[in-house]
Amino acid sequence: MPPSSPSPSSAPVALPLARRQLLDWQERLAAFQAPLWLEAEPPAERMETAEPGGLPRGSREAEQPSLFTPAEGLGGPPPEEDPAARARSLRPLALPAQNLAFWRWPRAPHQGPALYFVLDRPAHLRQPLLLYVGETARADRRWKGAHDCKSYLAAYQEALARTELEALLTIRFCCDAPLATGARRALEQALIQRWKPPFNKETRGRWSTPFTADLD
Repeated sequence: MPPSSPSPSSAPVALPLARRQLLDWQERLAAFQAPLWLEAEPPAERMETAEPGGLPRGSREAEQPSLFTPAEGLGGPPPEEDPAARARSLRPLALPAQNLAFWRWPRAPHQGPALYFVLDRPAHLRQPLLLYVGETARADRRWKGAHDCKSYLAAYQEALARTELEALLTIRFCCDAPLATGARRALEQALIQRWKPPFNKETRGRWSTPFTADLD
């Protein structure tokens, strides 16, 4: 009798990510970024007093006086030509949080050159997770249409939903960005190397990011 062919059910299948795997992944990223959040916020705005959206209790983002922490010994933000210093001083939580579908609004909230940050705020963590850093010459157009990060975020949200975890995603734009493309990209790269966001191609290998493997 000829050997039987393997049944379709015997073919390897991709197993969904388990809840513990997802939590471990988030916690590893949080452990790395925790000191950076503390450096980026003055003592009165530290994460232990933050609301679920990442803001200090009783405060509003509009009341935050500056996007940059004062440069030590200078009394102000570091010079724009020093990307590493400026990346160290940038305060992502001082930027207004927006829904990822902001680009569908009738009127674009931002125009021109910008840096942007995609964050999640897991309920079980005391801090946000910075998932992606990008730059654009057109803040009103960059998030429209195809974008690798949008695919990664969709896979991330789906994986969390399957294990009854919730993603609280926001995007924040910094329009105080260099006008020159080269300078803006240098600052973007400095921010990526500082925060190691898992959905940027430069650093996602560090985290064995499971939400991008099937999309690359």
